Amino acid sequence: MSVILAAGDPLYVLGVDVTVVVIAAIKVLVAFAALMGSVTLMIWFERKVISDMQSRIGPNRWGPFGLLQTLADGIKLFFKEDLIPAQADRFTFKLAPYLALIPALITFTIVPVGNSVTIAGHTFLLQVADTPIGILLLLAMSGLSVYGVILAGWSSGSKYPLISSVRASAQMISYEAALGMTVVTVVLATGSLSTHDIVASQAGGFWNWNLIRLGVVPFVIFLIAITAELNRPPFDVVEAESELVGGFHTEYSSLRFALFFLAEFMNTITMSAVMVTLFFGGPSGPVPNIPHLEWLFPILWFLGKTVAFCFAYVWFRAALPRFRYDQLMDLGWKRLIPLSLAWMLLVAGFLVSPAWGFSLAAISLLGSVALTRAFEIGTTREVGPDAVLPTVGERPLPPYVLRRLTDGEDN
Repeated sequence: MSVILAAGDPLYVLGVDVTVVVIAAIKVLVAFAALMGSVTLMIWFERKVISDMQSRIGPNRWGPFGLLQTLADGIKLFFKEDLIPAQADRFTFKLAPYLALIPALITFTIVPVGNSVTIAGHTFLLQVADTPIGILLLLAMSGLSVYGVILAGWSSGSKYPLISSVRASAQMISYEAALGMTVVTVVLATGSLSTHDIVASQAGGFWNWNLIRLGVVPFVIFLIAITAELNRPPFDVVEAESELVGGFHTEYSSLRFALFFLAEFMNTITMSAVMVTLFFGGPSGPVPNIPHLEWLFPILWFLGKTVAFCFAYVWFRAALPRFRYDQLMDLGWKRLIPLSLAWMLLVAGFLVSPAWGFSLAAISLLGSVALTRAFEIGTTREVGPDAVLPTVGERPLPPYVLRRLTDGEDN
């Protein structure tokens, strides 16, 4: 039986439009290849930028400017011996790296990287999936990544990875609350859970970006919270080598060890793209009137903004010291959660009534000043007579030595 189709007519097989399926498959493959290539470049970029900041050379042996160094490291890890501890839960131990990697892949599918494109009479978005609940999918994947971390530490059969995984889960859950309320603030201002609608609502110029419309505070909270969610410096207390060896993946080797670091760098790129989508207009930007190239400039704008955030993460790693665990939890529970809740109420007040919004603005302003003052007091120590420790030469005595001296014990 022959079927004659006119140009542009859809071809249905078992009630399914074959063209739509083919386009979806191509978008998935292109997005996966682009993300994997971006991770390779991100690893090289981080090593190279930090080495420049520290007056070192960085990768320079494999390929021009060391561009193939990440590929060489991946090949080396692939052929390393895959070790599984004798006390490990084998199934969970093997599953955990994939639970850390898959959420990063799925999250990237809801990110619009450009405008619509028409090919062979078919118009489609440069986005793998424009689901109407995209923000809910983002929050679900952010929460799911916790399981990969905690199961990796628990299944190793070693106490140090277990302590690290419990610490990581507490950290991620703590910052999930502030992160969620900040995302809800964006959804309230947009009126939609779709990431495509969020980007469309910010079109028309940078003054329409959520960074400007909602004030800088939600963006700053989101940046801090998502950095803690990713276990990136200065919040990388789960990999505090001086206390917990290498963290929750201490017992991993070979390809599974590589998957955890692949997930970390992939999450960095993905969440940089999410921040661009939520607060910086996504792919929006000036587009020159160049025939047949209008589709290219939104992609370039999106890439430029995302690379800027990736550079910011590298800068954080090179410049900021690691938080103590108590400082980390204090910042999340006592500062970010109240501030994000106050700002969400402020935005909701403006949406309901300007008069109510102005009254809430005064309350939120006072609360922000109080929180800022509390943060300053909590992170600084006043120097007084009681704060000065006895010294030996120019060095203060350690607390345990001072305690032994005051108790009358011998040295």
